[in-house]
Amino acid sequence: MSDSVTIRTRKAVRNLLLARRQMVVDVLHPNKANVSKDDVRENLASLYKADKETISVFGFRTQFGGGKSTGFALIYDSVEDLKRFEPTFRLIRLGQATKVERASRQQRKQKKNRDKKTRGTGKKIKKEKN
Repeated sequence: MSDSVTIRTRKAVRNLLLARRQMVVDVLHPNKANVSKDDVRENLASLYKADKETISVFGFRTQFGGGKSTGFALIYDSVEDLKRFEPTFRLIRLGQATKVERASRQQRKQKKNRDKKTRGTGKKIKKEKN
């Protein structure tokens, strides 16, 4: 029984403008280091009779000494609402979006500085002599 996980919600608010329910989640997990966010999403889905895909949990912090974690949960009315209002980085974590691959920050800065040297100059066409 001591290995069981208890989930309690507080400060639950219905946000009609953003089509979601938002709440603070307290997870009691004695004798466990922590609980995965996926498990928290499954438990919240059963508690609130919602689809697991419409739930976003984030910001979990474990109390000093362990045994209790506190975070935030958003339960959207539909997957479309989730994709519309959630930030892209959280959608990527949930698997609802793909990460845009781009060059490293240093490479982008180097390219910018190289491009500054050619700004305003016309393209020079090389004419080969035969």
